[in-house]
Amino acid sequence: MNRKKMLQLLSILAVLVLIISSASAENIDPYEDGSQYGYGENVGWLNFEANQGPGVTVSGEKLTGFVWGENIGWINLSPVYGGVFNDGAGNLSGYAWGENVGWINFNPQVLGDDAHYGVTIDREGNFSGWAWGENIGWIHFQSVEPVPYKVRACVVTLEDVANFAIFWLVSGDWLIPADLNQSSNVDFVDYSILASYWLDYCPDGWRLKLIPR
Repeated sequence: MNRKKMLQLLSILAVLVLIISSASAENIDPYEDGSQYGYGENVGWLNFEANQGPGVTVSGEKLTGFVWGENIGWINLSPVYGGVFNDGAGNLSGYAWGENVGWINFNPQVLGDDAHYGVTIDREGNFSGWAWGENIGWIHFQSVEPVPYKVRACVVTLEDVANFAIFWLVSGDWLIPADLNQSSNVDFVDYSILASYWLDYCPDGWRLKLIPR
């Protein structure tokens, strides 16, 4: 590795270290390992990345798109008169809408119980907690037993930074994941894009997650 490329790599890492504490998340099942299912005792599996339809996109402000339930149809996370919102720290609130099931509350309160049951997203992108639908009961987002399942969104991690740096140093081919704006050059414009997603939620189809690990 020549001196110029080494200095460029060190510059990337130095800036990203300064913003590491702000990392959070975006779109569903980034590692394509099936982390896309919630479960409702009364309605069965809910797919956040269905083969048909737009799926679900997470941002620092809200969730958009549609969840598919085989037994209940589509759930809209961003209806005109509702919506599921993110406070930027992964705490969700607001209401999704299903034509067949009505409103679903992502930050439900239980009368006389101070526990927090709402849905949250952690720094690894994992959903947890419960949503409540008056007509369908509780929906859970993560479980280990008896059948493991979870919903996970995409976050930019140090692994992504390492992947980016490797490809940034060795290639200018637009097919390479580090060429984030597909300009046929892997340069500081791409680095700026990476940094912006580090601060918020990485985009749909985040290519740096698809590199063999």
